Amino acid sequence: MIQYSLRCAEDHRFDSWFQSASAFDKLHAAGMVTCAVCGTTEVEKDLMAPRVNAQAARPEAEATPALSGPASPAEQALRALREQVEKTSEYVGRDFAAQARAMHEGDAPQRAIWGETRGDEARKLIEDGVPVAPLPFRPTRKTN
Repeated sequence: MIQYSLRCAEDHRFDSWFQSASAFDKLHAAGMVTCAVCGTTEVEKDLMAPRVNAQAARPEAEATPALSGPASPAEQALRALREQVEKTSEYVGRDFAAQARAMHEGDAPQRAIWGETRGDEARKLIEDGVPVAPLPFRPTRKTN
Protein backbone atom coordinates (compact mmCIF):
# COMPACT_ATOMS: atom_id res chain seq x y z
CA MET A 1 0.00 0.00 0.00
CA ILE A 2 1.12 3.55 -0.71
CA GLN A 3 -0.29 6.82 0.59
CA TYR A 4 -0.27 9.91 -1.62
CA SER A 5 -0.98 13.52 -0.75
CA LEU A 6 -3.33 14.77 -3.46
CA ARG A 7 -4.62 18.17 -4.56
CA CYS A 8 -7.49 18.97 -6.91
CA ALA A 9 -7.80 21.85 -9.37
CA GLU A 10 -9.76 23.78 -6.73
CA ASP A 11 -6.80 23.42 -4.30
CA HIS A 12 -8.56 20.98 -1.96
CA ARG A 13 -5.86 18.83 -0.34
CA PHE A 14 -6.34 15.28 0.90
CA ASP A 15 -4.56 11.96 1.33
CA SER A 16 -5.53 8.63 -0.15
CA TRP A 17 -4.18 5.09 -0.07
CA PHE A 18 -3.54 3.02 -3.20
CA GLN A 19 -2.47 -0.58 -3.70
CA SER A 20 0.63 0.57 -5.60
CA ALA A 21 2.01 3.47 -7.63
CA SER A 22 0.81 1.79 -10.82
CA ALA A 23 -2.67 1.32 -9.29
CA PHE A 24 -2.84 5.09 -8.71
CA ASP A 25 -1.74 5.75 -12.30
CA LYS A 26 -4.36 3.34 -13.67
CA LEU A 27 -7.21 4.78 -11.54
CA HIS A 28 -6.14 8.35 -12.30
CA ALA A 29 -6.07 7.68 -16.05
CA ALA A 30 -9.57 6.17 -15.84
CA GLY A 31 -10.89 9.29 -14.07
CA MET A 32 -11.66 7.36 -10.90
CA VAL A 33 -9.60 9.52 -8.52
CA THR A 34 -11.92 12.35 -7.45
CA CYS A 35 -11.93 15.13 -4.89
CA ALA A 36 -14.22 14.36 -1.96
CA VAL A 37 -15.24 18.00 -1.61
CA CYS A 38 -16.00 19.14 -5.16
CA GLY A 39 -16.03 15.86 -7.12
CA THR A 40 -13.59 16.96 -9.82
CA THR A 41 -11.37 14.37 -11.46
CA GLU A 42 -8.66 17.00 -11.99
CA VAL A 43 -6.52 15.56 -9.18
CA GLU A 44 -2.74 15.49 -9.05
CA LYS A 45 -0.13 14.25 -6.59
CA ASP A 46 0.89 16.99 -4.19
CA LEU A 47 4.29 17.64 -2.69
CA MET A 48 4.87 15.00 -0.03
CA ALA A 49 7.21 14.92 2.93
CA PRO A 50 8.35 11.83 4.79
CA ARG A 51 6.00 10.86 7.59
CA VAL A 52 7.45 11.71 10.98
CA ASN A 53 5.40 11.08 14.11
CA ALA A 54 5.61 14.59 15.50
CA GLN A 55 1.86 15.22 15.84
CA ALA A 56 2.11 15.66 19.61
CA ALA A 57 4.74 18.39 19.19
CA ARG A 58 2.66 20.28 16.61
CA PRO A 59 0.46 23.11 17.86
CA GLU A 60 -3.25 22.42 17.21
CA ALA A 61 -3.60 25.57 15.07
CA GLU A 62 -1.07 24.21 12.56
CA ALA A 63 -2.74 20.82 12.25
CA THR A 64 -4.07 20.06 8.78
CA PRO A 65 -7.88 20.11 8.85
CA ALA A 66 -9.56 16.78 8.24
CA LEU A 67 -11.31 16.37 4.91
CA SER A 68 -14.54 15.54 6.72
CA GLY A 69 -16.10 18.79 5.56
CA PRO A 70 -15.53 21.82 3.35
CA ALA A 71 -13.22 24.47 4.80
CA SER A 72 -14.69 27.72 3.47
CA PRO A 73 -18.27 29.06 3.61
CA ALA A 74 -18.46 28.74 -0.19
CA GLU A 75 -17.49 25.06 0.00
CA GLN A 76 -20.04 24.53 2.79
CA ALA A 77 -22.78 26.11 0.66
CA LEU A 78 -21.78 23.99 -2.34
CA ARG A 79 -21.86 20.82 -0.24
CA ALA A 80 -25.32 21.77 1.15
CA LEU A 81 -26.61 22.37 -2.40
CA ARG A 82 -25.24 19.03 -3.58
CA GLU A 83 -26.87 17.18 -0.64
CA GLN A 84 -30.22 18.91 -1.29
CA VAL A 85 -30.14 18.07 -5.01
CA GLU A 86 -29.21 14.44 -4.35
CA LYS A 87 -31.90 14.11 -1.65
CA THR A 88 -34.80 15.71 -3.54
CA SER A 89 -34.26 14.67 -7.15
CA GLU A 90 -33.53 11.66 -9.30
CA TYR A 91 -30.14 11.23 -10.98
CA VAL A 92 -30.74 10.21 -14.61
CA GLY A 93 -27.11 10.24 -15.75
CA ARG A 94 -26.37 10.90 -19.40
CA ASP A 95 -30.07 10.51 -20.24
CA PHE A 96 -30.75 13.98 -18.80
CA ALA A 97 -31.50 15.79 -22.09
CA ALA A 98 -33.94 13.12 -23.28
CA GLN A 99 -35.69 12.93 -19.89
CA ALA A 100 -35.98 16.73 -19.56
CA ARG A 101 -37.36 17.06 -23.09
CA ALA A 102 -39.87 14.23 -22.55
CA MET A 103 -41.18 15.90 -19.37
CA HIS A 104 -41.39 19.28 -21.12
CA GLU A 105 -43.37 17.78 -24.00
CA GLY A 106 -45.69 15.85 -21.64
CA ASP A 107 -44.40 12.41 -22.67
CA ALA A 108 -43.03 11.64 -19.19
CA PRO A 109 -44.32 12.46 -15.70
CA GLN A 110 -43.04 15.68 -14.12
CA ARG A 111 -40.37 15.13 -11.45
CA ALA A 112 -37.16 16.69 -10.25
CA ILE A 113 -34.19 15.25 -12.13
CA TRP A 114 -30.51 15.98 -12.54
CA GLY A 115 -27.82 14.46 -14.71
CA GLU A 116 -25.26 15.07 -17.38
CA THR A 117 -25.46 16.32 -20.94
CA ARG A 118 -23.19 17.79 -23.57
CA GLY A 119 -23.02 21.57 -23.97
CA ASP A 120 -24.74 21.55 -27.37
CA GLU A 121 -27.61 19.44 -25.97
CA ALA A 122 -28.03 21.83 -23.02
CA ARG A 123 -28.05 24.82 -25.37
CA LYS A 124 -30.74 23.17 -27.53
CA LEU A 125 -32.90 22.49 -24.45
CA ILE A 126 -32.66 26.17 -23.44
CA GLU A 127 -33.42 27.35 -26.98
CA ASP A 128 -36.52 25.12 -27.01
CA GLY A 129 -37.75 26.59 -23.72
CA VAL A 130 -37.03 23.56 -21.54
CA PRO A 131 -36.32 24.87 -18.01
CA VAL A 132 -32.81 23.65 -17.11
CA ALA A 133 -29.90 25.07 -15.13
CA PRO A 134 -26.27 24.02 -14.78
CA LEU A 135 -25.14 22.66 -11.43
CA PRO A 136 -21.75 23.67 -10.00
CA PHE A 137 -20.66 20.09 -9.33
CA ARG A 138 -20.26 16.73 -11.02
CA PRO A 139 -21.78 13.44 -9.91
CA THR A 140 -19.72 11.56 -7.35
CA ARG A 141 -18.16 8.46 -8.80
CA LYS A 142 -18.16 5.42 -6.54
CA THR A 143 -14.70 3.84 -6.72
CA ASN A 144 -15.10 0.94 -4.28
